[in-house]
Amino acid sequence: MPMCKKSTRMILLEAGQRVFLEKGYNHSGIETILQAAGVPKGSFYYYFGSKEEFGLEVLDRFAEEIGANFERCLGDLSVPPLERLRRYFEEVCVRLESQQCRNGCLVGNLSQELADQSEAFRSRLEGIFENWRDRYAECLKLAQEAGDIPPELDARALAEFCLGSWQGAILRAKAARSITPIRTFINILFGYVLRPPAKAVMMQASGQTVWERHQAVDRDSSSAPPFGTERTQS
Repeated sequence: MPMCKKSTRMILLEAGQRVFLEKGYNHSGIETILQAAGVPKGSFYYYFGSKEEFGLEVLDRFAEEIGANFERCLGDLSVPPLERLRRYFEEVCVRLESQQCRNGCLVGNLSQELADQSEAFRSRLEGIFENWRDRYAECLKLAQEAGDIPPELDARALAEFCLGSWQGAILRAKAARSITPIRTFINILFGYVLRPPAKAVMMQASGQTVWERHQAVDRDSSSAPPFGTERTQS
């Protein structure tokens, strides 16, 4: 595809994302999207067969952006798993605060608006949510393996809880025009829900997290301290 055509298509998708976040899907006419994109009217149907097809591609593009954020935050193996997860939530919190909590999450917004109206949208939205839940679950399983949260917890169910609570906090923040519901979610999740087992709490009190212990052992198993002792930080 020629570069100019690809650029116009991306301009339309970016404009669609902005407009859908501001106005919702049903209140966003094609003319409004074209005006936001600054492209001729004929361009829309050159690239997209219908508004629904366009909306699904906007949704996919948004999901790709979130996926890239997941990879950057949750895929950083140099950081303990729970810190990765918290960093992701904190970064989104900062972004939403900069927007005065007005736009929220496109996937959450469209779920409320379209899940009962369009099976195509409902199915795509659920697939995106399932992918996000699985990314949370992967990180939580790593936290269990590191001893940072109890191993008896169901990581997948815990991830579902995180996802639902997170989306609810974003919705409340939109209604309140305040970041407080999101800050409450983060504080409760990491202060009370994702708590380490008692043994891990004792290790943290001594100045070393379970993750640091595992990292140290992996780096140099031959110099690992005897069982029952702790390695001091340099």
